[in-house]
Amino acid sequence: MFKIVVAYEGTDFNGWQVQPNAPSITQALQNAFAQHFDRKIKITGASRTDAGVHAIGQIATFSTDLDIDHQKLLSAWNDALPPTIVVRSLEQVADDFHPIYGVEEKTYWYHFFLNRPLPFVERYGWFFRRNLDLEKLEQALRIFVGTHDFRSFCTGTDMGENTVRTITHISLERFEQFGAWRIVVKGPGFMRHMIRRVVGAAMQIASKDGINIDYLADVLAQKNPRQTLVNAPAKGLCLYKIKYKT
Repeated sequence: MFKIVVAYEGTDFNGWQVQPNAPSITQALQNAFAQHFDRKIKITGASRTDAGVHAIGQIATFSTDLDIDHQKLLSAWNDALPPTIVVRSLEQVADDFHPIYGVEEKTYWYHFFLNRPLPFVERYGWFFRRNLDLEKLEQALRIFVGTHDFRSFCTGTDMGENTVRTITHISLERFEQFGAWRIVVKGPGFMRHMIRRVVGAAMQIASKDGINIDYLADVLAQKNPRQTLVNAPAKGLCLYKIKYKT
């Protein structure tokens, strides 16, 4: 079995997972492998990133009977991929390794701009056009640190699903290279749209006078996925790194 680290620019894809009638990262990886090596593979990823979401450190696995030097395989596979996808590394792992299990921590970045961004970075962040109180934003984000029932901040769940998750870290930092701000979110696992809804809600609260950040705590406690706070756009989200238990 092989473990790969994949980076991708998600703008033109309908997410990581294979879709019946839409382009996906997984399908592009499998198609390129089959095209170049005349072998079919099935790729299993650690995170099902949504349409438009980017990644630097997605982890995935596959098996093949192809007998070839690993570095040559990596180079040839990358040559067959579109320029928006790169397999950063490839290594052989034990057959019992599974990318979904044994995750200790996932790190996501969310980028946003307070001034109109340069064209070549625009697709990697949310241009937030309203006035934003950065100190209030930091306070709002801290509401979500810890173990909570995040039912109010996820999408596509039913009432029987366990929506308790742990966010171990959230911070706000300046990313001068993009002229952006970066929200760093860490935890062992997240639900669909969870980070985008947390970020969007916090930024909405931090951009409005007269709304106390305690309102977010109330929304969190209500466990209502139909709450109407903003869902941040997908293009600002990037899966940065996945760390496994040793």
